[in-house]
Amino acid sequence: MNTRNAYALRARRQAAQAQPTAAAAMPARPRDAGGAVDAGRSSDLAPGRHPLTDRGMNARLAVCEESVKGRFDAIVPTLKEIAGLSQGEDYVVRAQALARDRLGFELPARYLEDAWVAGADFKSLYADGVFAALDAAGRQFAEDLARQVEVVQDTANFFIDCGFHAVDISPCADGRLKGLLRYILRLPLSSFSRRKAYAGALFDVETDVRHWVGTELRRYREGVPTTVDSGTRYLKIAVYHTSSSDPNHEGCAAHGSNEHKAIQAALERLLQFREAIENAFCCGASTDILLIGVDTDNDSIRVHIPDGEGDLSAHRFVDNARLYQETLNLTENDARLAVYESIRKASATGGWGSGHGEPHDGMRRLIANLLINNLSQIDYVNELYGGRYPDLGHAERFISVGDGFEEVQVRNLAFYAHLHTVEEGAVDLDVGIKIFSKLNVQHGLPVPVAIHYRYDARVPGSRERIEAKARRVKGAIEARYPQLMAEGMLRCHMSVQDLPTGSPVEEVKTA
Repeated sequence: MNTRNAYALRARRQAAQAQPTAAAAMPARPRDAGGAVDAGRSSDLAPGRHPLTDRGMNARLAVCEESVKGRFDAIVPTLKEIAGLSQGEDYVVRAQALARDRLGFELPARYLEDAWVAGADFKSLYADGVFAALDAAGRQFAEDLARQVEVVQDTANFFIDCGFHAVDISPCADGRLKGLLRYILRLPLSSFSRRKAYAGALFDVETDVRHWVGTELRRYREGVPTTVDSGTRYLKIAVYHTSSSDPNHEGCAAHGSNEHKAIQAALERLLQFREAIENAFCCGASTDILLIGVDTDNDSIRVHIPDGEGDLSAHRFVDNARLYQETLNLTENDARLAVYESIRKASATGGWGSGHGEPHDGMRRLIANLLINNLSQIDYVNELYGGRYPDLGHAERFISVGDGFEEVQVRNLAFYAHLHTVEEGAVDLDVGIKIFSKLNVQHGLPVPVAIHYRYDARVPGSRERIEAKARRVKGAIEARYPQLMAEGMLRCHMSVQDLPTGSPVEEVKTA
């Protein structure tokens, strides 16, 4: 099955509905349309519309997803049309007209002008098309962020009201979690929150401790975002994932699709982070930890509930897929109360999941907010995909190397390899190349690799050093895969970006 085409058909239909008004974009189903069923299977999430669903937001996100992925999905059909054009004197003019009409940008003329000799260079045209689509997506999300100033501030105020002065999220680097903040959790990207993905959610403890130190130093020096005597906490979140329909094959590759290992590994990193701060700065230094699981079949989350001492358990959680079914036919007020009640019930779990009381009030409020936000995402997948994504596995469009394009938040858009050197990230890179050997190389298309790092404009010479780093990484990647390079099946693109969220992406030219 061509999952990309399946996506495009559904998304275009949704986009057509979404254009008139946001409220009418996703027509409501009767609330009694679905019965209570076993929430263990992703296909069971399809009936009904939840009373807490934000329909307007769902409509806007549907159009956003269609426009972003649509740019990538239009590349191959457009190039096929260009390949079928007769190569007369106006070949380049006609090819560029097609590109402007279907893709929204022109193709590099140098790959078309000598087509009469040996045909157009479609490998290069494809790679350039992918990178142009990525650039357009980056600009689109930056513009969207600029329009969310008030929403971002409201969210920051909410976090502070819940008792958190920083939220540091480390999801798995799997492309299916690429839309974690924007879609699954419905949190705006901002300097208040930090997102950095790692394979298997195995975040670097030392790096995150340094980030904690920087955050706390700013509070001491500037009182931002809260003063040191405010009693707020630093929150560290790890996000693992599984697949309800095929848990043994479509779960986290870093843990062999073993959900138990994925949970335990993420828990271990969270505890190591908290202990590292306790050992170095005494008494936990006001840190909280939280563990979230995502079913990538339908984007439903599982939130592991901390006890009164802030400790977590693999066996104490709220399953939002089940909560969705249990609250589907309630009124809005009753459904909201049921969310809070589910947290209380989870806190009372016995046996292996038993803990010492309930989490503090701010943590309860935060968890309830995340659960409610995710109910909208469950309905989003219901409406567009019948309760389960067609691309259960990998369907990424490019490999993202380096710091990643954190503003671009769309599911299954990129396979991410977080690295500072190729040697350090060799395993992740090899996995990405293996995935794209099936997605692209087997079909005669090159592997697009987007190398992207962030610099700090406040530091003299930072941009130049980061550009040099990008060039070193590019050379090392090309040296690691000589056969792909010789066959023209590996194409790298370099870019850098200033640290502030939403800063322009700047292309780095090959030296």
